[in-house]
Amino acid sequence: MINLVWLRTFCTLADIGHFTRTAEKLHMTQSGVSQHISKLEAQLKQTLIQREEKQFSLSQAGEQLYIRGRSILDDLTDLEQTIGDDPAFEGCVRIQSPGSLGLKLYPHLLALQDKYPKLVIDHRFAPNTKIEQAVSNKSVDIGLMTVKSQLEEVHSEAIAKEQLLLITPAGSGQPTWQSLNELGFIDHPDGNHHASLLLGANYAEFGHANMLKKKGFSNQIGLILQPVAMGFGFTVLPAHAVEAFAQQSKVAIHSLAQPVFETVYLCKRQSSSRPKRVETVVQEICNLL
Repeated sequence: MINLVWLRTFCTLADIGHFTRTAEKLHMTQSGVSQHISKLEAQLKQTLIQREEKQFSLSQAGEQLYIRGRSILDDLTDLEQTIGDDPAFEGCVRIQSPGSLGLKLYPHLLALQDKYPKLVIDHRFAPNTKIEQAVSNKSVDIGLMTVKSQLEEVHSEAIAKEQLLLITPAGSGQPTWQSLNELGFIDHPDGNHHASLLLGANYAEFGHANMLKKKGFSNQIGLILQPVAMGFGFTVLPAHAVEAFAQQSKVAIHSLAQPVFETVYLCKRQSSSRPKRVETVVQEICNLL
């Protein structure tokens, strides 16, 4: 392998065209420059420069080495600068969160991207288990979860709380256990979990989610309240998902006697450092939540 120190000396000499000035630029002695050239010629078994009294010219082999060598040295310099560069408002930031948090955050993150056009927001909605795995295998920069990760390699930091709310069709009155059973449950991917938390804390009759009569299911966070608005049943959702629903007049939102909150965890890979662009978005998320 070509010695990069010798190659840099050779290319600098070819650029400047003078041994003494090359030595000054590289903070070497003139004999040191000559030694690097001689060692490079010996390694390659090629004459690289043709000396003519106090002047020199590149041989054909020297011309070829200069063209390729200069390109390599420039690439290495660019690589060094790129690795050291860590802009706070430039580059892609990959985020995964449950749908309710996503509905709250995404418009604000788009506003942040509008403010800093070189910042790219890649935000995907996913369940907690998939987010945890994405953080573990480093396929996401920011993971937001509503349960604390059980994986040793994932660090979870509590940053906020989100209330769970009971939502019924508008005009259905204060919900009783009997009225909820008559309405039926609009299920969703976290429906059993959310219902167990909120209904279990507020209705003595509640045993488990399978007791509820199912009247529908949707896995699209923005559509779960549509059948509720049409009078088909009730559901339990986090507050941010409820706030984002456009037809507020068609649903009744109930905060029950025993409020229940989910903790929001900011998750990252243990001992991993965040680039400045990721810290920018993390700070925005923490401010919003």
